[in-house]
Amino acid sequence: MVRFAVVLSIIMSLYWLTLSFYFEPLIMGFGVASVLFTVGLCYRMRILDAETVPYLHMPTTLAYFRWLFVEVVKANFAVVKAVLRPDMEISPTLLTVPTPQTSDIGKTMFANSITLTPGTVSMDIGEDGILVHALLSEMANADDFKEMGERSGWSVGEETSL
Repeated sequence: MVRFAVVLSIIMSLYWLTLSFYFEPLIMGFGVASVLFTVGLCYRMRILDAETVPYLHMPTTLAYFRWLFVEVVKANFAVVKAVLRPDMEISPTLLTVPTPQTSDIGKTMFANSITLTPGTVSMDIGEDGILVHALLSEMANADDFKEMGERSGWSVGEETSL
């Protein structure tokens, strides 16, 4: 927990300095007091963990976003191809995609990734999975979301064991 408090303090201090760019003693004192107060509140609320301070996962998250961008482009071509066909064969389908994530941020990241992918929308997150609306029946295969679920699940397991 101490590691998360230190990382959060550093990130918040750098952010504050970047936005304010004041180096007068009184203003710097207010900045330090604000950062310490905020970190103290997070500690007291017992939310100093990997979900509140996700900065230690940046390389993994950025690699996932790069992979997701490629998947979004591929899905975009599939949707455009289906919509521009003269017969416009769309086949809306609902399916439930199991979520391998255990944390709220992991499930949210997975559901948002599904919604970002053209042709699919996350409608509800339940205990058994995510209810997804797919524009095309070929996009309605739960196994197709398996890799996305595994890649978006950086928070699977204990968040404090990093």
